[in-house]
Amino acid sequence: MAMALALLAGCATAPESGRSQLLLMSPDDEARLGIQSFNEIKREQPVIQRGAQADLVRKVGQRIASVAPLPNAQWEFVLFDDDAPNAFALPGGKVGINTGILPITLDEAGLATVMGHEVAHAVARHSAERMSQAMAVDIGGAILGTALGSSAGVTRDMAMQAYGLGAQYGVMLPYSRTHELEADQLGLIYMARAGYDPAEAIAFWKRFAEYNARSGGAQPEFLSTHPVDSRRIAQLERLMPQARAEYQRATSKSE
Repeated sequence: MAMALALLAGCATAPESGRSQLLLMSPDDEARLGIQSFNEIKREQPVIQRGAQADLVRKVGQRIASVAPLPNAQWEFVLFDDDAPNAFALPGGKVGINTGILPITLDEAGLATVMGHEVAHAVARHSAERMSQAMAVDIGGAILGTALGSSAGVTRDMAMQAYGLGAQYGVMLPYSRTHELEADQLGLIYMARAGYDPAEAIAFWKRFAEYNARSGGAQPEFLSTHPVDSRRIAQLERLMPQARAEYQRATSKSE
């Protein structure tokens, strides 16, 4: 009963997309953890603070953030000296970009695709949702363990292992793919609102797909936290009319 009440109280709606969410963490607690983690990363990883690339990361990030609805965000956009083609977002408006992804972004619009995606993760509170899902899974496991009680050891262990696999592949990984696709959707809208041509998002993900192919491909989608590249591109193509309308509104204001 207590678990049901907690889950009911944690129901929320993702901004812009309208998707139902489970959020068992307050925005303030989420932001505090994100800022703390980001400061630790900056202490451990080399940061590029000066130069054209770092300036561009900050410029594009602030431009995207200016159209993204995240109240009280402490936006910070940092370029890390890391060859891995990656970027990440933490709660509170903290975004990291690795130098290794810049050869794939190629230009400002390509970087805006990545920055829009990461800003969208922060706006949609995906980190808090993931933590909430993990909390719910832990509670479910505890309830299952109590229900099994003193069952034969082998039976109990098998049931708990099956629950763990079911939670991983049935809940946690699919939610990661849901988050990635939602971040693609919102990021496309944000880059268009910021005055970047949304068609460049498709161009970027095609380049990223080529990079993945050269690097040996990816896991099957059901075993991956990210959707396959072709699925991402197909979604962006479906969303392009909406994004194009946002882009036209944004560019008409600047004329």
